[in-house]
Amino acid sequence: MVASCFLSQGVTALAGLLLLSFGSLATSQIEDQAEQFFRSGHTNNWAVLVCTSRFWFNYRHVANTLSVYRSVKRLGIPDSHIVLMLADDMACNPRNPKPATVFSHKNMELNVYGDDVEVDYRSYEVTVENFLRVLTGRIPPSTPRSKRLLSDDRSNILIYMTGHGGNGFLKFQDSEEITNIELADAFEQMWQKRRYNELLFIIDTCQGASMYERFYSPNIMALASSQVGEDSLSHQPDPAIGVHLMDRYTFYVLEFLEEINPASQTNMNDLFQVCPKSLCVSTPGHRTDLFQRDPKNVLITDFFGSVRKVEITTETISLQPDLGTIESSYKEDRMDGGLMEPLKYAEQLPVAQIIHQKPKLKDWHPPGGFILGLWALIIMVFFKTYGIKHMKFIF
Repeated sequence: MVASCFLSQGVTALAGLLLLSFGSLATSQIEDQAEQFFRSGHTNNWAVLVCTSRFWFNYRHVANTLSVYRSVKRLGIPDSHIVLMLADDMACNPRNPKPATVFSHKNMELNVYGDDVEVDYRSYEVTVENFLRVLTGRIPPSTPRSKRLLSDDRSNILIYMTGHGGNGFLKFQDSEEITNIELADAFEQMWQKRRYNELLFIIDTCQGASMYERFYSPNIMALASSQVGEDSLSHQPDPAIGVHLMDRYTFYVLEFLEEINPASQTNMNDLFQVCPKSLCVSTPGHRTDLFQRDPKNVLITDFFGSVRKVEITTETISLQPDLGTIESSYKEDRMDGGLMEPLKYAEQLPVAQIIHQKPKLKDWHPPGGFILGLWALIIMVFFKTYGIKHMKFIF
């Protein structure tokens, strides 16, 4: 009997220890999950979208940039975190048969120049100098906030560029060019100044892969529409407008992004496959050796969307306040602090002081008639003493 009693007590103690260990393990796992959930490499996303081409026949480059602008806004990046640079205003071009519009699809199906487009740098403001100043933060103090890239070491930045380029350079407005070395040095300055956490560089231009060959800064992933020696081709000619509406690579990238929503789990490996040579004619390229994470673990929304720290739960959470708890806490506060009854609104005003206070004494000033009478008395005394003949000494 005693042995069985000791045995049952031992089993109970062992079960308690097991429950305690499992409980502590579950608690530690929950704490680890919570810590991992709130600890992230980045807390905000930015986008720098650049069209470097002027003139009506480069309509497609403006449409490329505005289409990317539309996609990142749709996925949650606000205008305050987008720097939009357009080298020409196609919407107001005299050749545009549909003023105040820019279309990215044939038959004028999609207007990407809506009322909510905020262009930060336009026309001759789009220069190599201004672009590099935006990236490195070396801009005049008078520059408005909308023209600044206010990123930090927890910012993921998307940089999209389109225009005419060649082996190792990209032209700006057919008057100047930026080289791949200048671009690489600008990214290194950004890294040294802690202006980004991760950076995604996308370029749609001829021989686009040459622009990321010289990159040497960490945490950069780069995509290009064509390899060295290849041209990037246009897409969707529109007879009504008289020009091509988009470039092939950007068209298929945006077609892919249209299927993305803020909660999508699509990764960067899927983006690498969106435009094979059979569609783009050119050979798209990408570079990931500088990037620390595996592209298959990098979500598209890490760069194209906003940061949303949310967790879906099946538990029901009551948002109604517990009135009993509130009343009891209020009573405890009154007992602890010895609070008086709350004053009425009228009693909170200094009415008694206002009513009984004495009027403030004003500074005395002589009336205007007194001054005039004093002058008249002085003149009468003068006449009485000296007479009219001395008036010439006064006037």
